[in-house]
Amino acid sequence: ARDPATLLPSSTRVLLKRRQLAELERELQSRRQEFQQRMQRLAQRRQQLARRQEQHRDAVLSFDSFLKAVAARRERALRRADSQRAAERAEAARLQRELEQLLRRRERLARRLRSLRPFGDYLRHVLAITGQFQDVPAMLEHFGVLAGVRAALAREAEAGQELLAQGRAQLERYRQESSTQLLDTREELARLHTRLEAARHDVLQWESRWAHIQSTATQKSLLLGQIKLAVLNLFQQTTAQLRIPMDRAQEDTKAQLDMV
Repeated sequence: ARDPATLLPSSTRVLLKRRQLAELERELQSRRQEFQQRMQRLAQRRQQLARRQEQHRDAVLSFDSFLKAVAARRERALRRADSQRAAERAEAARLQRELEQLLRRRERLARRLRSLRPFGDYLRHVLAITGQFQDVPAMLEHFGVLAGVRAALAREAEAGQELLAQGRAQLERYRQESSTQLLDTREELARLHTRLEAARHDVLQWESRWAHIQSTATQKSLLLGQIKLAVLNLFQQTTAQLRIPMDRAQEDTKAQLDMV
């Protein structure tokens, strides 16, 4: 992966490296002071330990009765001192390694600063040509703002393109859905038209049958009336010739026919 600092403008990297170099100098000075203080404390501890050892030796010479106890204490003190010295040596080694790392980092930053120096000269040359800015940081800030505005406009344009694509896709879906609905509607209208034609055909057939039924009923009614009239005439002639009383109703055609 690339160092994010390489993505910054050259002048910004120069300023950043200078700031980092100054911070590194301060940190290095602080480390040196801390190392010196620790070394002083270590020397003091050694002196204290030496004094304690001397005191222990004096106590051994003065108090033979406490020889064993003092010897044990001395042994423990020596072990603690050895442990402390080992820890201090380890701490000193660690501080030395950190110091070496800081020195190497300082050298790398110095080399990078020297490599970026031409860019700083170029920026100062551009600053002198334009004459619009007080210093290089102001010019870089101005162009940084312009770059931010350009990036924002690019993002807005991209968002607009996405919205436009979404609108086109939605419009295409609406068109497809409308086409499908229109096709379904046309098919439904065709089915309804077929059913309407079938219904009309059925109505015409039933109207023809009804007219035939009505015509047949009328003919049969006329024929029945003629038959009734003929039976009545025959009944009247028969009763008149035979002088039979007409005790049958004129509407009772069956009784009249039986009498005849």
